Amino acid sequence: MSFDRTLHESALFRICFVCTGNICRSPMAEVVFRHLVARQGYDSAISVMSAGTGDWHVGENADDRTVTALTARGYVSGDHRARQFDPDWFDSLDLVVVFDRSQDRILKAWAGSESDRGKVQMLLGFDKAQAPRVDVPDPYYADAAMFDSVLNMIERASSALLDQIKPGIRLETP
Repeated sequence: MSFDRTLHESALFRICFVCTGNICRSPMAEVVFRHLVARQGYDSAISVMSAGTGDWHVGENADDRTVTALTARGYVSGDHRARQFDPDWFDSLDLVVVFDRSQDRILKAWAGSESDRGKVQMLLGFDKAQAPRVDVPDPYYADAAMFDSVLNMIERASSALLDQIKPGIRLETP
C-alpha cells in the first residue's frame, strides 16, 4: 500500500504545509486550508497537501488529538497518512508553509535554489496579529487544550494566507 498523495496537476497554485512529523500541525493546517479553499470556491484552482521534515511517523494517521480537535470544529479530517517532505517537490510547489523556525531552517537548507528558498514561509507571517509570535507551538507533548489553541492559530493564519493568495489565483469560468 502506498501512502503517497499527489498534487492535482490541474491546480494553478500548489501549497504544502510542513511540520516536524506530519501528524499534528501540518495535517491540521491541510484540513483547515482545504476546507477554506473549498468553501470559497477555489478547490479546482488550489492544491493542498502536507508533510513532515522527519520520518518518525511516516505511514501513521494524524494524532488522535489532532483528529479530535478538528472534528470538534466540524472539519472532516479524512484518511491522513504521514509522509516526509521530499526536496524534489520544490519544483512542483508554489508555496511551502512551515510552523516554526526549525522547519524553516531545514526546508531552506533542502532547497536547491534561491527561488525554492523563497517558497518557504512561516504560517504566522501571513497574519499580522499573530506574526510577532513567529512559531506555532508543537502540541505533541501537550494536552488537548494546546491542540485547540494551535487549531485557533492555524485557522486565523490560514484565513489570512488564503486572503493574500486569492488575488493571484485565476478561477476558470465555464
